[in-house]
Amino acid sequence: MSTVWLPCGYYHENYKQDQGWWQTPVIKFKMILLLLTVFVVIPLFLPEYWMGVGTMIGYTAMGALGVQLLIGFGGLLTLGHAAFIAVGAYTSALLVLNFPWPQTFVDLGLAYPISIVLAGLAAGLWSVLFGLPSARVKGFYLILTTIAAQFITVDFILTQYVSQIGGRGQAFSLPPGTVKIGPWQMDSEVKVYLFMAVLVCLMVTVTANLLRSRPGRAWVAIRDNDIAASTMGINVFWYKILAFFVAGAMAGVAGAFWLSNTAALSPEHFTWFWSLWLVGVILIGGVGSIHGAIFGSIFMVLVMEALQMGVIPLAAYYPQLLMKFAFVKKALFGLIICAFLIFEPHGIAYRWWQIKNYFNLWPFSYK
Repeated sequence: MSTVWLPCGYYHENYKQDQGWWQTPVIKFKMILLLLTVFVVIPLFLPEYWMGVGTMIGYTAMGALGVQLLIGFGGLLTLGHAAFIAVGAYTSALLVLNFPWPQTFVDLGLAYPISIVLAGLAAGLWSVLFGLPSARVKGFYLILTTIAAQFITVDFILTQYVSQIGGRGQAFSLPPGTVKIGPWQMDSEVKVYLFMAVLVCLMVTVTANLLRSRPGRAWVAIRDNDIAASTMGINVFWYKILAFFVAGAMAGVAGAFWLSNTAALSPEHFTWFWSLWLVGVILIGGVGSIHGAIFGSIFMVLVMEALQMGVIPLAAYYPQLLMKFAFVKKALFGLIICAFLIFEPHGIAYRWWQIKNYFNLWPFSYK
């Protein structure tokens, strides 16, 4: 009879046990405690400011999950993921503001939830369009293709044409009550935070299950060696396109969520630096790990919040420092990336894995 306490003495008797999410009572307890903290403790006891920070962490994690799927699991380099987030955001905004919904849908608060699903589909299909060159190019050339997606989508189509719909100028104003899910209006930090937490949990669950499925195994095989994968009978082109679609759909959902956290939607929310930022997040958190997208988001958002808290008092003595905060932020971002590549190349997720192994296997030595 197998024990359920120490991993070194635990074994699986069937495939269901081997693929189980929470395989021991200790893991179940930790996960339940984590969910209670996220959904109960934080909304009840944290100030709204910190819930806003938590919302930003979740939004970053949603964007980083798509980048992680492409780069970390599919080996498909991308530097234009913000474009697909923008497509999702503008699709949802146009559906909510301009589409002639039946009054019943409006009263029941279904317009925004439906727009999230359609935003994911639109962003996924748009991502596939720019993923098509991946059949013939990879590496540096694929990076250029995804950068082209960023500039064509955001700087040209959205800025010059889509943003002008309705004569609004460069921004889509979202009046109070526009973003509504059922009877609940997204009019407070608590509601937006809880909505974010639900979406992040769903996206993590979907990603984790996909990675344990046939497409997930195919993506990893293609990442490791696409020629060997093709020799084994894997349709490399099809699975690359599927990876772009899934990552784009996740980006679209993240963009649609952003509507609940802003009063006006502008192309300035989806600059190329945001695409670069998301790649940096998974480099810091750990490439090829779902935990890496979460840890990287937490680390980067908290570091930038700490930087801002340090800059604001100094701005009383050096006013130009506050004006140049964006440049300081980018400089610090570059320094952090360099530091992690030198001293922690496997990211925070790898260090977390080592810490868990140490406590799980103690008092036995493990090297």
